[in-house]
Amino acid sequence: MPERVELWWARRQFSKGVEVPYPVGTYRTHWAAYPALIRQYHPDLNAGITLTQVPPAADVLLLWQCEAGHTFAATPSEQRERPDRERRRSAWCPECSALANPPRIATRPSGAERVPHRKPPRRLCAKTPELPAGEPFVSVCAPKPASAVEARVRADVFAKLAVTPGFTAIRTSRPFFDHLEVWPDILLPELRIALEYDTVGKHGLEHVGRREEADRRQDRVIRAAGWEVVRVRTGKLEPIGPHDIVMSSWTTRGSGLVIEALRGIRGALIVDAYLR
Repeated sequence: MPERVELWWARRQFSKGVEVPYPVGTYRTHWAAYPALIRQYHPDLNAGITLTQVPPAADVLLLWQCEAGHTFAATPSEQRERPDRERRRSAWCPECSALANPPRIATRPSGAERVPHRKPPRRLCAKTPELPAGEPFVSVCAPKPASAVEARVRADVFAKLAVTPGFTAIRTSRPFFDHLEVWPDILLPELRIALEYDTVGKHGLEHVGRREEADRRQDRVIRAAGWEVVRVRTGKLEPIGPHDIVMSSWTTRGSGLVIEALRGIRGALIVDAYLR
């Protein structure tokens, strides 16, 4: 849950053990692509903390002020995602938005009964095979690998572990985006552990805000199917699960950290039996 900037800053001071956990200018390059947000942000409204001291993915409530003088609270992710995914030339304010689009008042004839609106039934993809929940398989719906780094992570992990490669999906017991399956980046079927490689992407919008909520939901669905999840979080992303690994970027030591995380979940006796 987002917290006030004063509480967030005090918690960061305590966890890092320093008076200034993020020096001025730390995130200057991250915010440079959003001049409209820079104009809306005022340190005097946020305990003297500058925008360059706030990570773009921080779950903190900041105060913003539009050109008309309206003040409102929003997290960095909420601001960057409105009204479109890239906010480079436009600004947003809840009061200005309400004034520009006043709500319409619907009228109906006197005595007419209101018919309740019912959502159409969800239609699930029929391409998922009939398998027990938790069963790995090769899915025709699974997306292609997103990046060369993801392929490198996969190669490094399978070079360390003698587990079955090639699976792309896990059969689930409940729907996830109209499918009864999920597609983690890497599946380790003998250990029943899914690996995910997360980065903020080119524009700093991947795995933050609503996309982070989708990641959390996916992890819950995977765990409900009897698997565990390890996420390698890079690009200043913070962990969202108990076994996540935080790195600046994937390096040669990454596979070693993954092995240690696997041992923490399944135990060294089981994991070491699959080491090459």
